[in-house]
Amino acid sequence: MHIPYLNKMGADITVKNQTATIIGPSKLLGAEVVATDLRAGACLVLAGLVATGETIITDIEHVLRGYENIIEKLSNVGAKIVLEEI
Repeated sequence: MHIPYLNKMGADITVKNQTATIIGPSKLLGAEVVATDLRAGACLVLAGLVATGETIITDIEHVLRGYENIIEKLSNVGAKIVLEEI
């Protein structure tokens, strides 16, 4: 379910018969995306970190529950992450 969000950010990924084909490299751009589950959310966090511009990830609670202190840990290595309550 997260492939459309990665494509929205500029990736070139197609899925057919349970096989993903990724054409790259692609320059990713920040976008508003949704963390549909834990692994998808982690993928979107990493994509957002390498993307140009701002990435907004909603439904991030999956990631916050699944990865202990992820914001603090990534911030400690230079990531610029802000958690906002809506």
